[in-house]
Amino acid sequence: MSQTVFGKIARERVSDRVAAEILRLITSGDLPPGEKLPAERQLAEMMKVSRVSIRAALQRLQGQGFVSAVQGGGTRVVSATGDTEPALTELVRIDRSNLHDLAEIRSNLEVWAARRAAENARPKHLEEMAASLEAMASPERDAHERALDDVAFHLAVARASGSAVYLHILTVIRDILTEMLDYHRYELFGTPEDDAAVLAQHRAIFDAIEAQDASGAAEAMDRHLSWVLEHYRTPEGAAAPASRSDAAE
Repeated sequence: MSQTVFGKIARERVSDRVAAEILRLITSGDLPPGEKLPAERQLAEMMKVSRVSIRAALQRLQGQGFVSAVQGGGTRVVSATGDTEPALTELVRIDRSNLHDLAEIRSNLEVWAARRAAENARPKHLEEMAASLEAMASPERDAHERALDDVAFHLAVARASGSAVYLHILTVIRDILTEMLDYHRYELFGTPEDDAAVLAQHRAIFDAIEAQDASGAAEAMDRHLSWVLEHYRTPEGAAAPASRSDAAE
């Protein structure tokens, strides 16, 4: 019988476990983009480890692009990933068809996410969605604020899906998603009737997720995003959208 040589199994360092736990909180949405982490001393006390392990874990996550150092001290969860977001934003700005493509890609992903959200949503996710709907329904909210409410709703659906991969994808494109919804709210369907339709569509998605109706949630999301895509085929949708900053110049 030949001698098989097995490799030595390395012991996992405490800092690796700390990094894994922080990353779990980031990907689950419990530490959202832009959130500032507690100070090293506080994290060490909360996690029952040394500050050396905390510092090593944060350095590792910073090197991987999940967190960044804050000027003046502290660490924050990153809100976008390096050069990806500006490049995507520029593609959308120079060619409207790219925005339509992004809308189509988004529709396929979000139908899947709505189904998963209906299967996995916890009370806190439902509360987040309900709060976004309440804000969206306020007559005092302007178009940009309603776009932000819209983004918040879809991010809540992403967190409810329980998929770290999907949440990360949506987090990466968060800024361009906000710009897309700004365009929707200002130009593509900016009438009071359109606002009422969008709100009703989001409520239908929420109702199905709350009822744990996976098929109903997927169908409601599909109806909503099909309605959005239909507007891209109108004369208004055929014109390239200007960014909010361009319109202000």
